[in-house]
Amino acid sequence: MWRRVLGATALLAVSFSAQAFQAGLRQITVPGADPIPVALFYPTQAPARPVQMALWAPEVALGAPAEARFKGLILLSHGTGGSELGHHTLATRLAAQGYLVAALRHPHDDWQDRQLVGSGRYFGERARQASRVLDAVLADPQWGPRVPEGHIGALGHSAGGYTVMALAAGQVQPARAGQHCREDADDPMFCRLGNGALASAPGAQAVAPVAEGASSVGDPRVRAVVAMAPVGVVFEAAALQQVKVPVRLYTAQHDQVLNSRYHGDWLARQVPGAQAFTVAGAGHFAFMSKPQRSVPSDAGDPAADPEGFDREAFQKTLADEVVGFFDRSLN
Repeated sequence: MWRRVLGATALLAVSFSAQAFQAGLRQITVPGADPIPVALFYPTQAPARPVQMALWAPEVALGAPAEARFKGLILLSHGTGGSELGHHTLATRLAAQGYLVAALRHPHDDWQDRQLVGSGRYFGERARQASRVLDAVLADPQWGPRVPEGHIGALGHSAGGYTVMALAAGQVQPARAGQHCREDADDPMFCRLGNGALASAPGAQAVAPVAEGASSVGDPRVRAVVAMAPVGVVFEAAALQQVKVPVRLYTAQHDQVLNSRYHGDWLARQVPGAQAFTVAGAGHFAFMSKPQRSVPSDAGDPAADPEGFDREAFQKTLADEVVGFFDRSLN
């Protein structure tokens, strides 16, 4: 039986690879007390063109008909204060290679509203939002039947990298963030989350954005994970050592937002079989599609790169690697 399943999925992969598609784009909203906007990128035969959307111009075919069958479904989670369009370069490439990509805008942790960061529910809620999107897309009669069973991956950057790792690890210990910020002085940007509440909290239960206790947030539907410059300090080693799915980790050599020693490098040391890579010359925002104008923030400018770093060239390489990883892991 194993040989037959492998053969069927291999033939599916070959049929997709023989013809690259264009990327279609539709936007949906997952209903609930906190509605979740989602950008769906998907394979289509319709011609794509650059479409101006906020700070980006993704090359997409708006509202175009989707292919009858997808390689799989990839959940995409942005970083703190981000957008569902912030990784459109990766999303459109995955779509052009046959994947449905569900890029969510995290409610109350996006470019318009960051109140979740100081709410005490930050780490648990982010992962639950991601699972809500999976629920909705898979239950939608227009999208769910096109996704092969078991072919679900997750891709995230920064806090989004944490989010997708949480789906794989299952358990997170948010109080670890407060302890880290009280004891370690060399991770200042991370510890300024929630206006410095991480660093100033007097005790584990007073830490914001992480006042919640241990959270069970795993989602067994996720079968492969790519985490880019992820937040990692909130995981216990024991939970990470139980991760059973393929994991690919990227860190940036010149990450000015997260000290990789406590985050991406920590994850790489603990997750069995993790494929870990440090991107030479890269800053924290190298994994994002480059905004068309400067966007200054306390964490730096997402449109800026360290001197000599070619983000456009790197994004092409990154997209090749991410597609290849999901092809090998899910198909």
